[in-house]
Amino acid sequence: MNILYILMFAVTFGLTTDCRAASFGVARVPSPVLNSVDFGRVFGGKDGSSLKRDRCGQVRELEFIALPGTVFKILGEYKSGKTVTYRVETDEYPVVAGRRLYMDSRFLELHSNAPQGRKPELPPRERVLAALLDSVGSPYIWGGNVQNGVPELSRYFYRTVNIAKSKGLTLAGLDCSGLLYQATNGWTPRNTEQLVRFGRPVAISGRGAEAVARLLEPLDLIVWNGHVLIVLDRERVIESRLECGVPGNGGVVTTPLLQRLNEIMRTRRAMDDWPTAGKKGNDFVVRRWYGL
Repeated sequence: MNILYILMFAVTFGLTTDCRAASFGVARVPSPVLNSVDFGRVFGGKDGSSLKRDRCGQVRELEFIALPGTVFKILGEYKSGKTVTYRVETDEYPVVAGRRLYMDSRFLELHSNAPQGRKPELPPRERVLAALLDSVGSPYIWGGNVQNGVPELSRYFYRTVNIAKSKGLTLAGLDCSGLLYQATNGWTPRNTEQLVRFGRPVAISGRGAEAVARLLEPLDLIVWNGHVLIVLDRERVIESRLECGVPGNGGVVTTPLLQRLNEIMRTRRAMDDWPTAGKKGNDFVVRRWYGL
């Protein structure tokens, strides 16, 4: 980032660094959390009717959608006209070093002292499975973990669009880990970076697809850093797949368990544990978490 860009950024957004360092916010409704401070460029754009998407139809600025009650620490404030955006952090969504999170202030209820955080309860297994199946057919949304999206986006950013006919503009859909996150009411980790070590490992190293399939139980995770599939039963898995270039760009589907394992194992190696930091490879693991 060059010095000219920094100066333009500060002028545009009225940057005040760490001016709310001791303040907190609580998400009032499902709330988009971005890795960009420029919400107006992402949602609505200059004409108030567009959504900033990549060539696969995805909003790469979206990190996740905070569930109501999620607590954030406010680290900085940015003003652009009447709009206030906060730089935030939350224990519910760890980020890699150097990445920053931002929220539009209208989604937050402010507190001077740290409020009590969300305490989600894990639903019964049958309800989690039912929620997963209810999501079949939902579109793939990068960073999405609320099937019905964020209706408030239409009120805050879009001026000239019939949102009822353009649900994609309000982030209605799910990514792979967001599918699980929604079904468990935010009880499970939000990203695959955490899911690869979540729960306990199932020993699958050196086994073929049929042998692996026989070991699996409902809600086991077939996961690697970048994607997760959830076992429904002995016959099926469910996942939200990004299929760039396909009409709709993918979404939540079920597939036969053995078929999907064979597809995965053509390019990935079954491992008992996810490799340690610094080691790379086309691996996958199975993690068992429900009931532990």
